[in-house]
Amino acid sequence: MTSRPVIIGLTGSIGMGKSTVAGMFAEQGVPVFDADAAVHRLQGPGGALVAAIEARFPGTTGAEGVDRAALGAAVLGDEAAMKALEAIVHPAVGAERAAFLARHADAPMLVFDVPLLFETGGEGAVDKVVVVSAAPEVQRARTLQRPGMTPAKFDAILARQLPDAAKRARADVVIPTDGSLDATRAAVRDVIACVTRGERG
Repeated sequence: MTSRPVIIGLTGSIGMGKSTVAGMFAEQGVPVFDADAAVHRLQGPGGALVAAIEARFPGTTGAEGVDRAALGAAVLGDEAAMKALEAIVHPAVGAERAAFLARHADAPMLVFDVPLLFETGGEGAVDKVVVVSAAPEVQRARTLQRPGMTPAKFDAILARQLPDAAKRARADVVIPTDGSLDATRAAVRDVIACVTRGERG
């Protein structure tokens, strides 16, 4: 029987520290597929999705690729527009993910960093779900420090995401990020150790 990598789905709501945790997995030598980074590439200068997005949402792209602020304004709060955008983006990200999987077929484990893992039904494609979580006040403070973020925008993003408590309830492992970086790093190492020992269940 050919073995394949154990696939860890890494997710968490905005501002929970998911990118930091993904970086910690990478530091430990685990290949990480970053769905957001794939989207940035596909929507960047010369990106494969730029023409399709411009056709559906005129005026949202330019020489630098997709203008994320303009596209965000075009879809935020508009369910039909959001669905149309997802229909363009999700298949392309899926193809990037499949190519990543093929490149790293010999690795013992892989991390798929997917912000909307539960919201898009992606948990069925992974072996373990790791949810990154922090206290609501920590999450809010972190997110509002981001450039261009406003309380209204933060609330609109949260409204599209499964609540943190629901994510934690469906996780195989929860990694808290409101303690020290060392504590978070230790939690990441624990996950890797469990997977290495073959504890999939």
